[in-house]
Amino acid sequence: MSVLSATGAGVRHHRRWLLRDLDLTVGPGETVAVAGPPGSGRTSTLLALAGRLRLSTGKVSLFGTAALAHVAGVNDPEPVFTVREHVRERLALLGRPRREAAEVELHGLDPDLPGRDLTPYQKQVLGLILARLGGPALIALDGVDSGLDAEERAALWALIGELTAEGVAVLVTAREVDPGRVARVVHLSDPQSGEPGRAVVKESPAAVDEPVPVDEPAPVDESEPVPVDEPEPVPVDEPDPVSDAAAMNDDVAPVSDEETAETPEPTEKAEIAATDESPAAEDRGEK
Repeated sequence: MSVLSATGAGVRHHRRWLLRDLDLTVGPGETVAVAGPPGSGRTSTLLALAGRLRLSTGKVSLFGTAALAHVAGVNDPEPVFTVREHVRERLALLGRPRREAAEVELHGLDPDLPGRDLTPYQKQVLGLILARLGGPALIALDGVDSGLDAEERAALWALIGELTAEGVAVLVTAREVDPGRVARVVHLSDPQSGEPGRAVVKESPAAVDEPVPVDEPAPVDESEPVPVDEPEPVPVDEPDPVSDAAAMNDDVAPVSDEETAETPEPTEKAEIAATDESPAAEDRGEK
């Protein structure tokens, strides 16, 4: 069963399409990326799929709850709140005791670091921590490649991998994304050179060409040969040649001494003539 299903989804702003005619399904534990150049509508598409932006056309169905991680300009960290205070406030909004904040894994973040001092990577990590607290079926985060170096991107993708391993579906946006990291990619067209809002969904090669597991045969120990009992020969009575021949054919005429004399061996030419059954000879016979 899918976590998210979009059919003909479209978002229009004034006279311009930000997204149109998108059909998409996202299953549990899958990561789906929305990719495109700046101004292509990546964030609007993400918010629409997460149920945070009203559609102009089509339908988006969510089976379970969706939570936003870090989306710049939408849910930025509070400048004066520390990391730990962000966690406490989110727990309170969820109706859970604030004291549980001491047990929440911070993935290397300084609990006393205020929101205004967080780096782009730290904002992404904090966003995932807060989104995870509500136990959602789907988490959406924006700009996984924005302002992060290679090491930080690898660490962020590892954290996303932990979420998907638990069965949480993840939506991300990026200018470009490695198809091997995601189940499918929603490619948005460049509004300056293509049709605005046009979306093309492509399956990841890893998802399409996933090998089918094959049971390996049990290993055979060839160190020592297995002894096999050979059957004992069964004695057979030699038949009487004369009586057997008579039993097989009662009409066999007696053979004279002259007929039993040795027949001379044929010459070499005679042998060749007698055995001339080559394919060429057979062909002449068929003609």
